[in-house]
Amino acid sequence: MPLHSDLLEFSFPFPFVSNTKKTPVPIIALTEKNYATLSNKGDLSLLKAQGFKASAGQVIPLFSAQGGLKKIYVGISTPMGLYDLSAVAQKMKEIHAQAVFELSNIQEEDLETACIAWGLACHAQDRYKSKKDEKALPTLLFPQSVNKDKIKAYIRSICLIRDMINTPANDLGPQELADAAQTLAKDHGATIDIIDNQKTLAQEFPLVYTVGKASDRPPCLIDVRWGEENNPKITLVGKGVIFDTGGLNIKPTPYMKNMKKDMGGAAHVLGLANLIMSMHLPVRLRVIIPAVENSISGPAFRPGDIITSRKGLTIENTNTDAEGRLVLADGLTLASEEDTDLIIDCATLTGSARAALGPDVPPIFSNNTGIAQDLQDISFECQDHLWAMPLLSQYNKTIESPIADLVNSAGAPGDLIYSALFLQKFLNGTPDWIHVDMYAWNDKSKAGRPSGGSDTGVRALYAYLEKRFSSQN
Repeated sequence: MPLHSDLLEFSFPFPFVSNTKKTPVPIIALTEKNYATLSNKGDLSLLKAQGFKASAGQVIPLFSAQGGLKKIYVGISTPMGLYDLSAVAQKMKEIHAQAVFELSNIQEEDLETACIAWGLACHAQDRYKSKKDEKALPTLLFPQSVNKDKIKAYIRSICLIRDMINTPANDLGPQELADAAQTLAKDHGATIDIIDNQKTLAQEFPLVYTVGKASDRPPCLIDVRWGEENNPKITLVGKGVIFDTGGLNIKPTPYMKNMKKDMGGAAHVLGLANLIMSMHLPVRLRVIIPAVENSISGPAFRPGDIITSRKGLTIENTNTDAEGRLVLADGLTLASEEDTDLIIDCATLTGSARAALGPDVPPIFSNNTGIAQDLQDISFECQDHLWAMPLLSQYNKTIESPIADLVNSAGAPGDLIYSALFLQKFLNGTPDWIHVDMYAWNDKSKAGRPSGGSDTGVRALYAYLEKRFSSQN
């Protein structure tokens, strides 16, 4: 068991009440446009004196003559961003505010987003601190019209993703990742199969076995199923490399320090699965996670080794630090061995994706350009940006090997496209497929988004699935 088994409990903040005997403190949201028309001239003078411009996330509390918290003004963007209201909750937590707060001047369609932002700002990352944060969480009064179950599901899923990524590898190995998936499956009445027999893995998932065999914590393959059999089928595949040394092509120190996040793809598919199951989306869901540690020891695979995949394609290993696409390859083959309406894989896969689009916008690839465009459009609507990149068939020659079917790494530039083309080779047939290459990390803290493990794309993916599949029943 991990040193901190609370990870498996999926704890998350839920600082909300449906009613209160206290007089709520209003949180008044203003855009830069409607700030100038504020009717309370006294407040307007006070706000101007404090440099308030209604910029997104700008927070100004106003106090009574007796020193009590009277009201709070906050700037929001147009449309309102997910984290605009996080700044208020974070500030109230810092000043130990014991009040109950009430949202004011927010559009009806933005109320659920505001509540999610509030909950995320209250998420503490103090599991490893000997002195816990004992501050009472600022409490928000639920607006009457919101879907409380939806708010809870989003907060839980995003906190789960962040907590899992932030958990160091000494606490989260392949077995612990399987335990976490098992806990989630049990919570939702899903079934789970964990393949951890090493002979079985070597025979049936040779790429997963090859990458993980050098670790004293053996690899496994996690397979979760949920939902009614006659519903549309969605399969999620997540890269579960719990730590990546780079293998014998060892990473330099600056690139290895955050490699506990290399299971960010697995965290994302579990978080997405929690959303799907919590919201009872009418789909038949499958989640596949190859869980490995890319370590260094006598049995480690080597540059130049040729490995035969589950699909039968042979791969010349040109870089042991390109291991994520190897384990995903076996997972995608398994996913496409049965009829499915859509396969989505999530992975912290390439540095070139970050070079192309930065840390906050994961590139997506799909063999269906209509799906890619729909997903990109929806991601901008919900401000969880994804950007469609091309699967350029002329680059297939780049990943050919002179002595095997494929190489696993053709190097940069272009590795984000080469790796997507590599993964596509391991699909059986032509099922609709989306590949998300994510960073899964915040280098700097912002309101509601602390430094460390980050959710990128999960809200957009769920919004796409909800739009596409909820209308089918």
